Amino acid sequence: MTMNCMTNETQWIAFDGPKRIAQGAPREMACQAKEYFESHPDACILFFDAATSHQIHIDLRIDTEHLVRVVDYLNKPALAHASTGQKPFLVPQEVTLLPRHWEWLATQPGGESVALRKLVEQAMRASGPTDARRAAQEAVYRFMTAMAGDERDYEEAIRALYKGDRARIESCIASWPEDIRAHVGTLLGPAFAAS
Repeated sequence: MTMNCMTNETQWIAFDGPKRIAQGAPREMACQAKEYFESHPDACILFFDAATSHQIHIDLRIDTEHLVRVVDYLNKPALAHASTGQKPFLVPQEVTLLPRHWEWLATQPGGESVALRKLVEQAMRASGPTDARRAAQEAVYRFMTAMAGDERDYEEAIRALYKGDRARIESCIASWPEDIRAHVGTLLGPAFAAS
């Protein structure tokens, strides 16, 4: 059965050792990787979210129909309410505060829950640029650790990443395999754009 490998906004990337074998929307990329795996059954393929460098675990031995269902499940957004018009669900959890904090929250319009949500939203907006830079650095770190931990100057490249020295990172990775070096370069863009 031929499956429709349509695209969406998320990008995944797959490597067999240092060689990039597929990149694109999850369904498209998984289908490309499966074709590659069928002609290279001994390949050791690693999958990553191309932006965050989180590894994705997929068994390419399953049939294509099952593979597409697995990919769709793994790629499902955590909160799909925006496109369906449903209200976002609330997750009740315990919050521990001092009595004076609870007293202050109780005096706020809407009560404790509304006041806490507003405070969290304000903090998220205020820390946005710092959080974006940290997340971008972590994406570079995760990918370099998974794919280049044994490469020459790996540790120096990591130090340069957290010092914000892009020229030094580029110098350190100059001898790394081409596809790994290219993807690190792609990840460095957001890491330094957010600084």
